[in-house]
Amino acid sequence: MIDAHQHFWQMSRGDYGWLTEDLGVLYRDHGPDDLEPHLRRYGIARSVAVQAAPTVEETRHLLAIADATAWVAGVVGWIDMASAGATRDLEELARHPALCGIRPMIQDIADPDWMLAGALTPVFDAIAQRGLAFDALIRPGHLPRLLRLMDRHPELRVVVDHAAKPAIAEGGFDPWARGIEELARETLACCKLSGLVTEAGENWSDDTLRPYVDHLLACFGPERLMWGSDWPVSRLAGGYVAWREATLRLLSSLDPTARACVLGGTAERFYRLSSA
Repeated sequence: MIDAHQHFWQMSRGDYGWLTEDLGVLYRDHGPDDLEPHLRRYGIARSVAVQAAPTVEETRHLLAIADATAWVAGVVGWIDMASAGATRDLEELARHPALCGIRPMIQDIADPDWMLAGALTPVFDAIAQRGLAFDALIRPGHLPRLLRLMDRHPELRVVVDHAAKPAIAEGGFDPWARGIEELARETLACCKLSGLVTEAGENWSDDTLRPYVDHLLACFGPERLMWGSDWPVSRLAGGYVAWREATLRLLSSLDPTARACVLGGTAERFYRLSSA
C-alpha cells in the first residue's frame, strides 16, 4: 500500500508563504518521524512526498529526505515553469531517481488560463520527455482548461490532485461532477482520492463524502484512482486516522483487486515507483 500524497515542512526554511499561525496545528515542523506511526498502523510501505512551497530549494530538501528515508519512494517537486531556467532546473532535479513528478501551485495563480500559455509548451514537453508526472493542483473551474492542456500534450501523464477540490462544504456538486466526468472520459488522466475532508470541513461524515467518492469511482474506475492522506493538511479536518478509516469504509464495496488499485497499485504504476 502507498500513500500517494503527503507533505513535509520545516518552518525554519521560511519558504511556506501560505503557512501562517492561524492554521493552528499545521504551524510547526512536520517530518518523517511524525508520519511514520500512521504508515505503520495501516501497513503502508511507501509514500510520495509532494511539494508545499514554490521553490526549487524545497524540492531539493524533499529529495534529501527521500535519500534518508527508505519509505519515501517518490517526490513531486516544483520548478518555476515560466522562468527562462525552467528546463535547466528540471534537468538538474530529474537526475535524482526519487523525482517522479512536477507540481506548479495552479490553485494559487491568479490567471485561470496560466497553464495554457504558449511559453510553457517547451516545459510541458520536457516533463513528458523525461517520463515525469504532472500533478494538477486545481479547482473545479480549471477542469475545462486542463482538458485543453491535455489535448495539446497527449503524451503528458497527468494526475488531478484532491479530485480538483470540490466545494463539498457548500454542497457544490454538479459543475464539478460534469467537469470530472468529461476529463475522465476524454483523457487518460488519473485522480487522487485525497483532500476531500479538508474541503468538507470539520463536521464531515461518510455520507458527506460518499457522493463524491462514488462519482470518482464511476468516472475514473479504481485503475485510475489513487489514495493520498494529504497529511499533515488533513489534520485540519480529523487527521490521518479519521480519513483513512473513512476511506476503507467508503471503498468496502469494491472487490479486493479494485481496492488494492486505489490503495497502492494505481500510484505505483502512475508514478513508476520502485518496489524496493
